Order: sequence, then C-alpha cells, then structure tokens
Amino acid sequence: MASKSSTFTGKHMAAIFVGGFAVVIAVNLFMASQAVGSFHGTVVDNSYVASQNYNGWLRQAAASKALGWQAVPHRRADGRVVVETLAVPGGARITGTAAHPLGLRADTPLTFAPLGKGSWVSNETVQAGRWQVRLAIRAGDEAWAGEADLR
Repeated sequence: MASKSSTFTGKHMAAIFVGGFAVVIAVNLFMASQAVGSFHGTVVDNSYVASQNYNGWLRQAAASKALGWQAVPHRRADGRVVVETLAVPGGARITGTAAHPLGLRADTPLTFAPLGKGSWVSNETVQAGRWQVRLAIRAGDEAWAGEADLR
C-alpha cells in the first residue's frame, strides 16, 4: 500500500491564521475584562501636577510622622465618622474629607466635635460604601495630615 502524502494547502494556512488571531483576540478580551473589573479608581487626576507636589507631600508626611499623632477613623451605624486619636493634644481641631474612590459620589467635607478621651465624631454623615478619608489635625502651630480607608 502506498501512503498518500498530504500537501500543505491554502486551507491549512487559513486555519492556522484564523486560529492564531482567535487566540490573540480571546486573550485580549480576557485581559480587558480583568482590568475593567479590578479598577478601583484613580490615585491622582493629573500625574504631572502630582509630580510637582510630590516633594512637598513627602515633607508633610515626615512632619506628621515626627509629631507621633495617630488617628483611626471608623463609621458608626448612624453614618457618622468617629476618629480615635492617640497623642493628639487637647484643644486640637480635626477636619476631613470623605472621597469615594471611584468618584461615584461627591466628596463629603467633614468637621468633627470632641467626644472626650481622644475620640471625635463628625457632624456630617457618610453614606454606606467604600470611602477614602483624608484627615487634618491642627493644634496651635502644629499640623498633622493622614488618610485611611473607611468601609
């Protein structure tokens, strides 16, 4: 019996060509869906402006760290934000902003009233969801700034 030798035809080349593009397109669609599904918002709106302010932010962070103050926010059931502080002097003033990381809701400015023993409560409420809270504490000439996630 003689073996039939197969020849490489245009149909074979077309199948390889279409199959290769199908793999590339499938991988691209998968990667795009993963990127869109895992996007949690922007860090900065304008990277050039952020780069111009970067050294100032580093100086401010070092100055805040040197003070030794700590502030941990959490949300109460009624939507108000409570900030537990450590080493913050009496008579300090706390303000803040709650920003939604995806920009779905407008930023909420926060002002705080002292509860006593290092606790402060916001005068405003924050809707349920994930928020980034930026806090500013001033006591005399000293200033502290920080941020934390609020869920």
